[in-house]
Amino acid sequence: MLNKVPEVTLAFWVIKIMSTTVGETGADYLAVHLGLGKAITAATMFALLVGFLVVQLRASHYVPWKYWVTVVLISVVGTQITDALTDGLGVNLFVSTAAFSVALAAVFAIWYWIERTLSIHTIVTRRRELFYWAAILFTFALGTAAGDLATEALGMGFTVGVMVFGALIAVIAGAYYAGANAVLAFWLAYILTRPLGASLGDLLSQSRNYGGLGFGTAATSVAFLVVITALVAMVSFRPARLKSNNDAIR
Repeated sequence: MLNKVPEVTLAFWVIKIMSTTVGETGADYLAVHLGLGKAITAATMFALLVGFLVVQLRASHYVPWKYWVTVVLISVVGTQITDALTDGLGVNLFVSTAAFSVALAAVFAIWYWIERTLSIHTIVTRRRELFYWAAILFTFALGTAAGDLATEALGMGFTVGVMVFGALIAVIAGAYYAGANAVLAFWLAYILTRPLGASLGDLLSQSRNYGGLGFGTAATSVAFLVVITALVAMVSFRPARLKSNNDAIR
């Protein structure tokens, strides 16, 4: 099986951040504005995630649209898990953040203990891919909890949240280029893109009365989905174009 994860490029990070924003705004739009309710929205998104995850797992190599649809859906489901704990069960954000941190650390520990690597460049077996998607789910849940903790419970607000989480990612990027461990830098940045995307989504979609810009969840979700679609189409076309060029050279 070929590696099932895309190369980590600028397009990768842009799509990742936008998918987390869609996860935040899309879940709110379906549950609140369309009136589906949190239970129906959660059940629908979970069923879609399971279906696309099966499609992703059955692929023998990385297919951009399969991978990124799965990421968007897992973003929505990860958001809903945290929201269900916070809003439905009244779990404190400090507790949920700590719990998801422990769960993610456990996934990484078991993954490394069995496979001896956490590198995304070696997702070449079904077992490693299952570990990968489990880690992705908990990064989204943890990022949602940590983002809500910072922007709501600690009163940071959406604008400051975007700046703080963006600055933290910039620090990690600087450390990576200075020689820090690449695998550790990747996963730290991956976790932080979730609260960054969530803060950005809330900043754009929430009304001005709540500190947002008031564009609404529908407009924000559609705009970001259009950009994601365009970027996924671009990265899908590039390998085919390169293969065609290589074949012509031969």
